[in-house]
Amino acid sequence: METLITLLICLPFAMAAVIVLIPQEKKKLTGRTVQLFGVIVMALALYTAISWYSGRVTLYFDLPATALLNNIILAGDIFLMVLIIYLSIKYHKAIISVLSIVQTVMVAWCELFGPEVKATEHIEIDWLTIIMFLIIGIVGVLIGIYAVGYMEGYHHHHIMFKDRRNYFFAIIFVFYGAMFGLVASANLIWMDFFWETTSVCSFLLIGYTRTEEAINNSFRALWMNLLGGLGIAIAIMYCVIAEGTVSLRIITENAMGSSGAILIPIAMLAFAALTKSAQMPFSEWLLGAMVAPTPSSALLHSATMVKAGVYLLIRISVAMHGNYVGEMVYLVGGFTFLTTALLAITVSDGKKVLAYSTISNLGLITACAGMGSEETVWAAVFLILFHAVSKSMLFQCVGAIENTTGSRNIEDMEGLAVRLPKLASILLIGIAGMYLAPFGMLISKWAALKAFVDAGNSLLVLFIVFGSGATMFYWTKWMAKILGGRHKEVRDVTQKNEYISMFIHAAILLVLCLTFPIISNVVMVPLMADMFMNTNAVISEGNTIIMIIMIGAIFIVPLVSYIAIRDIGGRKVPAYMSGINVGDNENFVDSFGNAKEMHVANWYMDEIFGERKLLRPSVIGGIIIVIVFLSMLLGGAVK
Repeated sequence: METLITLLICLPFAMAAVIVLIPQEKKKLTGRTVQLFGVIVMALALYTAISWYSGRVTLYFDLPATALLNNIILAGDIFLMVLIIYLSIKYHKAIISVLSIVQTVMVAWCELFGPEVKATEHIEIDWLTIIMFLIIGIVGVLIGIYAVGYMEGYHHHHIMFKDRRNYFFAIIFVFYGAMFGLVASANLIWMDFFWETTSVCSFLLIGYTRTEEAINNSFRALWMNLLGGLGIAIAIMYCVIAEGTVSLRIITENAMGSSGAILIPIAMLAFAALTKSAQMPFSEWLLGAMVAPTPSSALLHSATMVKAGVYLLIRISVAMHGNYVGEMVYLVGGFTFLTTALLAITVSDGKKVLAYSTISNLGLITACAGMGSEETVWAAVFLILFHAVSKSMLFQCVGAIENTTGSRNIEDMEGLAVRLPKLASILLIGIAGMYLAPFGMLISKWAALKAFVDAGNSLLVLFIVFGSGATMFYWTKWMAKILGGRHKEVRDVTQKNEYISMFIHAAILLVLCLTFPIISNVVMVPLMADMFMNTNAVISEGNTIIMIIMIGAIFIVPLVSYIAIRDIGGRKVPAYMSGINVGDNENFVDSFGNAKEMHVANWYMDEIFGERKLLRPSVIGGIIIVIVFLSMLLGGAVK
């Protein structure tokens, strides 16, 4: 297992170096190399998961040459700091580099001059680690494969941007290695290095086009994520000085049931997780990240990187149960879930809807982790699984639609089911996966709601009820736009490898849905047993039967629909347009005999609670929640 984990972390970094060395003009060679390397990483992740599953025991160990790796990680921290300083000075944003300097100096001091800490293992492999390995190794790699075809079309349509796809793919592979290292790290110093590496990868990819907007948005993402990194650095320094350890497991166990100073590092880690998962008041960095090419949006800012934040929250969830830290986290999460769901109603840019939806769902996961109960953590892990697959597929599909139609506006997707049936099918499956039964997102929300009701937390119940209502609203109007309206023809330019990735995503989503009860019993029960020592069934036998019936409906409804359409003969149903339909459902003659073109548009309610009215107050609300609860925590620790 030690060798497999070493390869899983280190090999993607070596692959990134190889990709950079390929001549820029050899685009086919670059694409084939990326695909080959991606398949290798995927196979390695799957083999690692299968190898661990044969024993199914939580493992703690060190990698070969741990002393050398400690030195490499220290050098890597310094390299990242120097890179940030250089780029900050280059783009006249030098003040941002102060955050990197401070946290790097703090961590380096702990390593070189701080008190000696108790020796502990650097790697932890358990159910949660394996779940994250599979998300990174399958969903993440599929996005990389999709990116090969997407970037070809992207630079065909955006000739004003310099083609630097080798650099783009190399950063993606660096990200793979950093994410594998992050979720496998039991040592806070190692986790900090991989955490900062993912932040820098995000920064570099957001600024890929080097436009003024891209540069500004990339630096906004950088300083917000560096602020979270500073939180981890503070946690490390406290643990080294006061606890004599940098083991995340030991710190979490010591903090369970406590209300004293030991919660300070837990609070700092939770604060870092809130920044990485783009919770209020740190949500704006992810919204700005949508300026990046779609694969980076799917990989870093929806499916994988932002999961690092909620992954860390789940790791420390048992230490947040019933204290100020947990209250801060679940209030920020619930508040974010509701406000960003409302904001998603008010925008028509497909990628921006997905961005707000991402932040909203991360808010729900955050709220579940903050509660720290068995039911809510169960829901949080399932939400991570279904959200990663669904949102990755949706981002890819919207990117393919944009390359084909030249627009990602929802209003321009009218009649997509007829114009681009394959892309529309993928989009509809992804949307269904986000909010319809029996897909796991809805069932996980139900489990979370039940837990909040059982806990008597009325505020969180209100957050999830009204947030879920807003969620249904924006997904339903998008789905309706795809299924009806104009049918103007358009030529699909989506490449084969893009479809391969999207179809595999769709298949995975359906398999997850069909095997939901099995995954709950085989994976979630032992995971909950590891975290809470004992476990009870979150889904009752009666609810399982209902789910099986609903799963059957997934196949029955499309079959009945197909038979009905076949019997009708595929003829169009004339639409009533307050006049004479001329036969194409797009034009009509009004009562004055004038020719009119039909136009149907959604109402986005921007004038009621749009970004200009709700976003800034939401950020302020998030700031207040964080400051109030951190002040309460520090006040209690001083006493």
